[in-house]
Amino acid sequence: MMDVVTSYQRRRGQIEHYFDRTAADAWARLTSKAPVSGIRATVRAGRDRMRATLLDWLPPDLHGRRVLDAGCGTGALAVEAAVRGADVVAVDLSPTLVALARERVPAEIAARAPGPGSVRFLSGDMLDPSLGEFDHVVGMDSLIHYDEPDVLRVLAALAARTRGSMLFTFAPRTPALALMHGVGRLFPRGDRAPMIQPLAEERLRRAIGAEPALAAWRCGRTLRVSSGFYISQALELARS
Repeated sequence: MMDVVTSYQRRRGQIEHYFDRTAADAWARLTSKAPVSGIRATVRAGRDRMRATLLDWLPPDLHGRRVLDAGCGTGALAVEAAVRGADVVAVDLSPTLVALARERVPAEIAARAPGPGSVRFLSGDMLDPSLGEFDHVVGMDSLIHYDEPDVLRVLAALAARTRGSMLFTFAPRTPALALMHGVGRLFPRGDRAPMIQPLAEERLRRAIGAEPALAAWRCGRTLRVSSGFYISQALELARS
């Protein structure tokens, strides 16, 4: 069986290639304020609701807190956390999306509130130990392309450097999501996104509970967001 580390690195490379080259323009528009229609409108609405959920699960006052936005994309969540006072390290595999975030975010933060926190954007791996330690980690849709062993490995590595909570999303195993995967396979191979890996929530919870590196953590709040072609499940992990 393929080593978990090799599996993670291989999938990470596929994700980086897709978001930095194939889909960079589409994601730049989706995450902007430009009008979109059809499927993209449902995805944008779903992502907005999921982002609001994860932010709601963080403390309302983040002054003095260090937050990792793991898989930051163009920086929307990082902005909200910084406005609430957090010092945010925002990392993404795609240099293109990170560059776009660096263009958008400073002006947006300045316009939102006086004396906010800060955001430092980096292109790289969310597991890089040089990023340091955090009070909270948020991974919105950054783990949906990984299978269960890789998800556990990521959570275990982040847990070792997190003092408070880890909030992440995964693709729930549902009939609707299975249908979308079937439709996606009809697209030319070069246009396909890296395959989403659906996970059953109860099985994932049991796996988290059985993982020695996560023994000090417990599963907390959970919420599923379903908006057209956007289906994602949020799960909170907190130190027990």
